[in-house]
Formats: sequence, structure tokens, C-alpha cells
Amino acid sequence: MNWYEKLSQYFPIEEMKSKEHMDLLLKEKKDVYKKEEGQHHVMMYVETDDFLFIDYLFVSKDARGSGLGKKLLTALKEKRKPIILEVEPIDYDDSDTEKRMRFYSREGFTHAESIGYTRRSLATGELTELEILYWSPENDSEESIYRKMCHTYENIHTYKDKELYGESYQKVDEVLSYEDDSDDKEPSA
Repeated sequence: MNWYEKLSQYFPIEEMKSKEHMDLLLKEKKDVYKKEEGQHHVMMYVETDDFLFIDYLFVSKDARGSGLGKKLLTALKEKRKPIILEVEPIDYDDSDTEKRMRFYSREGFTHAESIGYTRRSLATGELTELEILYWSPENDSEESIYRKMCHTYENIHTYKDKELYGESYQKVDEVLSYEDDSDDKEPSA
């Protein structure tokens, strides 16, 4: 089974980029879009000068609990940059979502409470809500994580979307929101 088949069997269709999209990113954005794979894992990620974004992290059922996921994250943490990722909200009818959240929590990831993320799937037309998790060696603010997530959405998620899918994804401000509840500022006019 190739790397794309592994990802497609694990991730919901609403969250998957097409193989053509990922191949194009690996070719045309090879300076930032990376693939790491082994017999029991596939990790697709973005590495910029100031942060990392994990697009997909798959560890086969056979290797879960072996420390492979921790090893992959540790290698990224050693780069000393914030790491951002998207996960499905916990669904108590799907134990994988709980296990995933527990895993990232054990690995020191924080849930970005101020960032909202809802996008329409071009594959299904359905709205999908995702949670943003992040790990930061320098305690980056959620506002900083939000800006990095916007950059990822505009430069990776929607890269050549009209060419690849025949239509465009939503604009970034329709998908990502940031609510600063740290103080009671007056709304700006």
C-alpha cells in the first residue's frame, strides 16, 4: 500500500487533499512541504523558518503504542519551532478521537481555545469543524499561532485549488477566526 492509500484509509474524506494536490506541493513547494514515511508511518508536514505544521500523521495500528508517534514528534520538537496541527473534535462515539487528543496532550500540545476553524469540504460539500493544537518551545501566543495557521491555509491548503479541484476553497477569513478574550477591549469601528 502506498503512502497516499495509507492516509486515505485513515483520514476522513473531508480532511484529505487529493493525491495530485500533495504531489504538486511535494514538487512545487518542496522547500517547505515534506513527506516522511516508513513501513509503519506517513507524516506530511510544512516547515517554514518560524514554525512547523503537521498536515497528516499516520501510524499503523500494528505500531501504535510502540512509541513511534512520540519519536516522530520528538524529532520535530528538536527543531525548536512551534508545531501546529488540526484534529477532529472529540466524538465520544469514536474512541480514536479521544485517544488522539490524549496522545497530543501527553506530548505537550495545547488546545488553541481562541482559534475557530470550520471549512467546507470540496469533496463532500459538508462543513467540517476542526480543533487547532499547538506545541511551542517559546510559549507563542495563540494570536501568533492563528497567524501561522492562516499562512498555512493560504499557502498549502488552498494551493492551486481551482486548478486541482475545479473550484476554490473558502477565503481564509471565512474559515479561521480568532477571538481574543484576554481583555475587554472595545470593538473597533
